[in-house]
Amino acid sequence: MYITLETDYAVRIVNCLVRHGRRMDAQTLSDKTKVTLRFSLKILRKLAAAGIVRSFKGAGGGYELAKAPEEISLNDIVETIEGVYSFCRCLGDSYYCSEFGAGGGICSFRDVYDDISLVVREKLKKATFGAGRNFK
Repeated sequence: MYITLETDYAVRIVNCLVRHGRRMDAQTLSDKTKVTLRFSLKILRKLAAAGIVRSFKGAGGGYELAKAPEEISLNDIVETIEGVYSFCRCLGDSYYCSEFGAGGGICSFRDVYDDISLVVREKLKKATFGAGRNFK
């Protein structure tokens, strides 16, 4: 199981802003992260809407972090791009359970899937972009 490529790229973009510690234009971010400009702009819009980055228009425009690096977790990035992490689709409200069908019932695996999801989310929340982290 992998995170989506979009989430991987979003982590790269935020990490690039953290490492450079200054406002950067989208083209420079694209070049440094090896993410196409079009995809970078799509991701930057989502990050800005979530309050992770700020965008500035005009000649001195670009993007910068909207929060201190230690206030931004990997979970923030995952949730911004993909939504709340769940190990299995059966944890969603509208998912059809192959064990019980549409009629309901709780899958015998649901509890363990929920526990795994919680552990992963907690680990992602603890992993911030703050000092001492090495995301190289």
